[in-house]
Amino acid sequence: MGERHVRIAWLASFLHKWLALIIGVQIFVWIATGLFFTIVPIEQIRSEHRVRELAPLTLTLQDVAATSAAIDAGATAPIRLTLETRPEGARIVADYADGSAALFDARSGARLSPLTAETALAVARARINTRAPVASSTLITTESPEYRAALPAWRIEFNEPEKLAVYVAANTGQVTARRSELWRVYDFLWALHIMDYRDHENFNHAPIIIVSLLALLSTLAGIALIPYRFRWRKRKTPA
Repeated sequence: MGERHVRIAWLASFLHKWLALIIGVQIFVWIATGLFFTIVPIEQIRSEHRVRELAPLTLTLQDVAATSAAIDAGATAPIRLTLETRPEGARIVADYADGSAALFDARSGARLSPLTAETALAVARARINTRAPVASSTLITTESPEYRAALPAWRIEFNEPEKLAVYVAANTGQVTARRSELWRVYDFLWALHIMDYRDHENFNHAPIIIVSLLALLSTLAGIALIPYRFRWRKRKTPA
């Protein structure tokens, strides 16, 4: 083996060994968390198996009688009206240009938002299969790693092993999120996987790019070592 090849082999071995030592923990985290993501169904993480199946309801002319009341209720006219059939009755969701929303009874035109804690609990129970008592009801006004959706929202947590928390938007009465202990484990592992330990959502940042490039360089160095390993093995093999 020539001197040039010896230098290349030494450099490849040096890079492969030391880079692997530096980023080895994160590589292990990527493999372990990736294995978890592939084994556990995403539907289970999202608690889709806990969603109560609702029978379809039929709208009548009476259900749309109060549309004009919903239009006239605010200081400005809504940019969109959505008529929905829900277990608690027909509802109108009004969306406004400033990003706000309001909920109305489609028959009477009465404004129903913002929801009270009792109403939010009734909405959650109508949509989730559970008989567990309520552990807590909290009005959420700021985003967190666990919840990034419509605000304000009621966080209804049930006293059960899964510690299921159902989020109900106070202005629309819609269930906007379901969070269980399994989801929280998933979210923690996801934060480790993408190396965003604060917000758990950004994977376009410098640390993960640098570590990924170092992992790629270490892998390429290991691949470059393969032919030299075979040559050394042949030289050590007795004739």
